[in-house]
Amino acid sequence: MKLIVSIVNKDDAVPLLATLVTNGYRVTTSKTAGGFLRKENVTLFTGVEDDQVEDVVRLIQDNCHTRTQRVCSLPPLMESGELYVLDNTEEVEVGGAVIFVLDVTQFSKT
Repeated sequence: MKLIVSIVNKDDAVPLLATLVTNGYRVTTSKTAGGFLRKENVTLFTGVEDDQVEDVVRLIQDNCHTRTQRVCSLPPLMESGELYVLDNTEEVEVGGAVIFVLDVTQFSKT
């Protein structure tokens, strides 16, 4: 048995959940936030048999997409007398999914 932990963009979470449930997989979710952009994510926990891992990973990859987002690249603190251009943004890639597949040594449902 395996535990699949996937961290996905909140915009991809609802369609992904619907797809996983439609395909017969049980999923538990938790709202989380990333450290870099501090944007809201959703972490999904799915317990599956070993032969189901590839199918679940494929469903996650098919439903989670990367996108570009403009972020401010100003330093967090400004020194007195420093002048910054207000439109100092850059594009970064966000979204997609981070997927961990973990071995389960014991499973109990009570």
